[in-house]
Amino acid sequence: MRSDLEHLPERQQRELQRVRDILLAGFEAARISGGGANSGWRRGGQILKIILFGSYARADWVDEPENGYLSDFDLLIVVNHEKLTNIADYWWNSEDEILRDPAIGRTVNLIVHDLQDVNDALRRGEYFWTDIVRDGIALYEIPGHPFQTPQPIAPADAYSTADRHFLSKIADLDLWLRDAQNHIAEEADGQHVRKRAAFELHQAVETAYACFLLVHTFYFPRSHNIKFLRSLAEALNVELVEAWPRESRFDRRRFELLKRAYVEARYSDQYDASAEDLDWLMARAKHLRDRVAESSRARVEDLRLKAES
Repeated sequence: MRSDLEHLPERQQRELQRVRDILLAGFEAARISGGGANSGWRRGGQILKIILFGSYARADWVDEPENGYLSDFDLLIVVNHEKLTNIADYWWNSEDEILRDPAIGRTVNLIVHDLQDVNDALRRGEYFWTDIVRDGIALYEIPGHPFQTPQPIAPADAYSTADRHFLSKIADLDLWLRDAQNHIAEEADGQHVRKRAAFELHQAVETAYACFLLVHTFYFPRSHNIKFLRSLAEALNVELVEAWPRESRFDRRRFELLKRAYVEARYSDQYDASAEDLDWLMARAKHLRDRVAESSRARVEDLRLKAES
């Protein structure tokens, strides 16, 4: 795996070095200070690898902040025990510090897995992980903990897996959209109905990205952050970008409103979305649904043809 960042501008190189240092220091502080520090797995807990993947690793990132288009840093953190993947216990403080650090000029998305989990996925030939092994760049690595050599997935297995994911997720997506549409029709009944509609729209969009990512990569991160999910999906299919206009600050505000809905629409008395906001978000969610369905059907058909050849 590569370890150089020479293809990146100096600013991004400095930002990634800063992110790496925050993650290493934050993990060590969490490991030492948390409960159960004397347990064997915690005492010997290690970050084995920090890997840059996605657009900045492939060198196809977008850097147009004036238009609302700015690629995120996507990082895989590999640890040596499954319990160390707990975001709240080990990674929340680091994520918050990175978010607030003025020296880091773009969003940083983290996924955390233990080495055995990653190697099991590589043995199954899951595309998400084989792409990381092929394209990823190691920002930090402890020697002696190699990845499994990726194994090819049988064409028939790839087809059946993708088809199963598509049929399941597109059905879930349509249910979320139906429920959201029903509550939007009742928005005059009050804030509680509008909040419910916003939450259901969030779940529809999350499910749309889950459908796309599972069909195309066989992987979906443990995240409800639709901005992160959008970033992963759009990196694979640029046509999905058009689902969410970004040139206008009003459009960006509405996507942020939807992003916040997963938590705030359920738990905050201050959260609300106007009828106009909900109508716009429904239209964009339906557009995303159609683009995801089109791309996913094409992917499943391609895998079917390969399985039958």
